[in-house]
Order: sequence, then C-alpha cells, then structure tokens
Amino acid sequence: MNSFIRRLGVAVLVLSPFIGQTVLAQQAVDQRTFAERLGWKTGDRVVVIHVDDAGMSHDSDVGVEKSLDAGLATSFSVMMPCPWVPEIVHYIKVHPGVDAGLHLTLTSEWSEYRWGPAAGPGVVPGLVDSEGAMWPSVEEAAQHATADEVETEIRAQLARALRMGFRPTHLDSHMGTLFATPEFIARYIKVGAENHIPVMFPGGHNALLAEQYRDEAIAQMKAAGTWKEGTVLPENPALAQARLTAEAVWKLGLPVLDDLYNVSYDWKLPEGISPTDANLSTMKIERYEAAFHRLKPGVTQIIVHATETSSTFPSISDSGPTRKGDLLAVVSPELREAARREGLILTTWRELQQRRDHAGQ
Repeated sequence: MNSFIRRLGVAVLVLSPFIGQTVLAQQAVDQRTFAERLGWKTGDRVVVIHVDDAGMSHDSDVGVEKSLDAGLATSFSVMMPCPWVPEIVHYIKVHPGVDAGLHLTLTSEWSEYRWGPAAGPGVVPGLVDSEGAMWPSVEEAAQHATADEVETEIRAQLARALRMGFRPTHLDSHMGTLFATPEFIARYIKVGAENHIPVMFPGGHNALLAEQYRDEAIAQMKAAGTWKEGTVLPENPALAQARLTAEAVWKLGLPVLDDLYNVSYDWKLPEGISPTDANLSTMKIERYEAAFHRLKPGVTQIIVHATETSSTFPSISDSGPTRKGDLLAVVSPELREAARREGLILTTWRELQQRRDHAGQ
C-alpha cells in the first residue's frame, strides 16, 4: 500500500481513447458521497470488509473461508495466476452468492514461491523476469510491461475465471500495480466497463487515504531530516485527480468507493512482545476498532489479509503474523460488536453494482 496513493492520480483524458469517456476538469462534480448516490442515507457509513490474496496458498484460502463463513468479512478476491485457485473456486461454486472478485495480479513478490502470467510468458514477455515469473515489484512491472501486455493479462485472468465457472463480482489490483501508470489504469477501467464488472477505485472524499498520505510524507521527511513540527503539507494533487477519474468510472455505470483503508498489513507488535495469537488478536482488534470509529460517511473498503497460517507458511513469506492477526480479528465477537456499536452498514461489491444499476446518472 505504501505507494498506492502516489499512483492514484490519473490523467483523466488518457481514459478517452480506451473507454470513450472524458470528464473535464471544469465540469461540476456531484458533492454527495457515492453512498448517497447509491441510495443510502446522508451520514451512512457503508463498509466492504475485503480479504485479499485468495488462491495464493492453501492457508490463504482457509483464511478467506473462515473470514466469510464465521467472520465479519463480506468480500474477497482471487489471484488467478496462483496454484491454489482451484480450491477457492470450488468454495465459490458451493457458495454461489459469495462476493468473489479478481485480485488482478501482475507481480510475483516472494523469492521462493512464484507464479507466471495467465496469458503465458511468450504472450506478455514484458511482464516476466529472468525466472519466467512476474516481476517482484510494482516498479519493475511498470518499467518493463506495456499497457497492451497489461490489458492482455487482465483479459487472460478474467477468461480463466469465466472458464472455471465463476463470474467475478469486481476487479481490484494486487500490490496496486494497475495504479502504477495512467495507461495501466485506463486498461483496468476499460476491461471492467466492457464487461460491466466493478473496478475498485477510491474516488470520493478519501479522508483516510489523505490521512495516510500525510503520515507517509511526514515519515519520509523525518527520515531525510527535513521535517519540522508545525509544517503544513499541501493537499496531495493525486487525490483531487482521483475524484475526476471517479466521475468517469461512475458515468460508465460502475460504482465508486468514497475511501479506502489498507494500512493494517504493516501493523506490528511493539518490540519485545511475542506474536502469540492472543497478542496479535488484541492488537489488531484495537486498531480496527479505532479505524471503525474514524470512518467518514460514504462507502469505504477495508482491506485485510486474513490467513490461517500453517507451519509451511514461513516458507512463502514472513508476513504470517500480520495475516494471522487479521484473521483472528475478523472472526472475533469483539470486532463484530464494534461494527454494530459504530452503526456500520456492511455491504458487498455485488450490492454496490446492483445499486449502481438503479441509480441513473
């Protein structure tokens, strides 16, 4: 998530050649939240609690299933190039009403456990490294891949899902790679619009994203020794630009988020505190409760990486503790009670699109 905000600003006019929709900067923008435009009341705080990385591993799939079946999660998305996709697709087929999207995957970030493009390395050579897997980082993918290759891979991942028998309720982006360039995001929106599948795009007030931007900017300035207490940071132009892009997405008949919360992956226990289930659960529950309290009116997606980490998971990644903590929090009665106490309205991408279909322009 660290550089997601910096990638969020999209040149709106770059969408025009691909999706035939231009939103001019001087055009009046509807000041209502997207939740209101989708039919909820003024002041309603509507939340998609979304689990990323389904299909990445068996542990990931178990975490998703527990989060949906016994927890607070309402949605998840699948990494189609990964080896454990058939397992989660079988779950989807047994639960046909579940909210299952595509976690469009253009990177392969782990060193010992990797995957290649669904389209095949010969078809999209700019997306693969010397091992024949996708590039480990967003920056490398953006440097080497063309927009045509990105679109080809998006379509290949969607085609595999349809061939396996499930139609995704939405599209989003693993590691935010599709937000790396205006050309990438234009193709992402194009494929979603052509197939009438919602694309995850935060383009409303983005209050939590703005807060995260400020925190990241301060951390960078402190690291560089340039931060002074009382410094007033300018508004991030990417967030203003995102609102214009959001209007283009809305006019294509797709729903839009008012905000996005995706910082929990980096939450860590204090130094010296053992990562026991009890300690992880307590820490994550407290922080998610605080986040619930800070949510502004509108539709917000909260991203978690709930995983039932087994003894083999460390062979994949050292992220096991934060992922296990997410699972423990999502299935806890305490977090469910916190959502009830805060009056949050839980929803899915399926419902967002249904409401968008009836909302008009």
